[in-house]
Amino acid sequence: MTTYQWFVFFLIVQLIHGLGTWKLYEKAGRKSWEAFVPVYNSIVLMKIINRPTWWTFLLFIPVINLIMFPIVWVETLRSFGKNSTFDTILGIATLGFYIYYVNYTQNVNHIADRSLKPKSAAADTISSLLFAVIVATFVHTYFIQPFTIPTSSLEKSLLVGDFLFVSKYNYGARVPMTTVAAPMVHDTIPIVHTKSYSKWPQLPYFRLPGYEKIKNNDIVVFNWPVDTVYKFFDRSGLKADKPIDKKSNYVKRCVAIPGDTFEIRDGIIFINGKESILPERAKPQYIHTVYSKKGVSSEVLGQTGSTEYNRTFEIMLTSQEQLDALNQPGVCTSMEVIDKNKNLFKIRTEPRGVPKEIISNYGLALQEVNDYEVQANLTLKAADLLRKSTDIDSVVRVILPRTANKAIFPHTRDWSLDNFGPMYIPQQGKSVQLDLNSLPLYSRIITEYEGKKLEIKGSDIYINDKKTTSYTFDQNYFWMMGDNRHRSEDSRYWGFVPENHIVGKPIFIWMSIDGINDGIRNWSIRWDRLFTTVSGEGEPQSYFKYFLGLLALYFVGEYFWKKRKKVAN
Repeated sequence: MTTYQWFVFFLIVQLIHGLGTWKLYEKAGRKSWEAFVPVYNSIVLMKIINRPTWWTFLLFIPVINLIMFPIVWVETLRSFGKNSTFDTILGIATLGFYIYYVNYTQNVNHIADRSLKPKSAAADTISSLLFAVIVATFVHTYFIQPFTIPTSSLEKSLLVGDFLFVSKYNYGARVPMTTVAAPMVHDTIPIVHTKSYSKWPQLPYFRLPGYEKIKNNDIVVFNWPVDTVYKFFDRSGLKADKPIDKKSNYVKRCVAIPGDTFEIRDGIIFINGKESILPERAKPQYIHTVYSKKGVSSEVLGQTGSTEYNRTFEIMLTSQEQLDALNQPGVCTSMEVIDKNKNLFKIRTEPRGVPKEIISNYGLALQEVNDYEVQANLTLKAADLLRKSTDIDSVVRVILPRTANKAIFPHTRDWSLDNFGPMYIPQQGKSVQLDLNSLPLYSRIITEYEGKKLEIKGSDIYINDKKTTSYTFDQNYFWMMGDNRHRSEDSRYWGFVPENHIVGKPIFIWMSIDGINDGIRNWSIRWDRLFTTVSGEGEPQSYFKYFLGLLALYFVGEYFWKKRKKVAN
């Protein structure tokens, strides 16, 4: 909906409210016209139902107002003696229109001094829960949102299983565009696995002022612009068609900001012709081929900190149950027959190997084989250290050359993950020259993100039916990449991230679980990552011990305060 359409919709809602309550306003000693004046009518209503004036503010906050409306409907009915459970159910079930019936047909009196204290323990509990949900939703929407790292795209900077707090206020909180949605969930309601929102009505994009701009190499949470996930964690193949703020949440490093000229040369990022210097905490990884005549030991690779390489085992399988156990998802990455007559197989696994419970439950006997050549994901520092090992002959970084690859943005260039660009990052109010060569870079921006009509007639380009040779951008765009350079689904595949897709800035790791995707029995807490900041100078430092100290002081203080209060009484 446009701003004008929202204004008309707002006036219609005010008219509906006025028509349904003006007699009740009169019975409360107010003027009937007060029921029709936008915003003022809400302030007056709060006085009528004997609730604080600041509740009016909550009625105009998207999503929170969905919780407030039923509360106000019920409070209005009770202020005029409609206190029964049946009245409450009717008020909510009719979306407040039961008030129309009371307004026009019932001879009710206003109860100005009615008690606001809940009449039962159940009512008190419900009231407390609703207040808690409202506060939590407000904080979640405008200040801090929890977020989990599900993939290794930012390994080793952020790890799979890190639980983050994401700040909404650093870059400015985005007012929800989806106005009808379940609070504190994203696109899917847990357990029932149904869509958590309605696509109508939609608010225009608006962002509250922030106190900092996105800088080069900031880690940023954003909505995935080309979301193909129908429901989160559901890749059923159904096409996603979501509002912007309900697209899947991604977290990457912003390597280029509006106005930059971005390029990758042999895997190294250049901004405006100069090599991009990453912060100390950034640990980009690249696939390396590791060679050794002795065989590349997984122990040696593990000592580098690498968590992405394959281990090879030979195994003799004596039953179909053993074969089925190894074919379970996540156990083996590949399997091949060495000798069918002897039931001898070669399997490859991730660094953790075959889970211990599968080995013990199915009586498996494995013999690890050190391959002469192994591909491992390594930081440049780890690769240098590995080259110094007497057990390793050579370590060669894989560099993908420029070649025709339709998977790589903009799908018309001979670009690769390691050799990409140069390319201009769009800035609001700035223009680029458009021709058939440059158009593929910006066509999605023009049509999808900025809603223009784009046509090509021969060698001419038309935008909104006007022939043009340039385009001026309506908003800023960013280029997002993972630190795991060869194993990150990022802007190199799908292009620019519009500013209206920005969610916030990760600031704090409050929990970190190793093996988060391997079942709860395989979980282990990374204690050194608890209560660490995401950005900052030097290596991350855990503040968990300080948190425990403050928590202990709180309980000790509370104990002595209660003891002192008891003595005083």
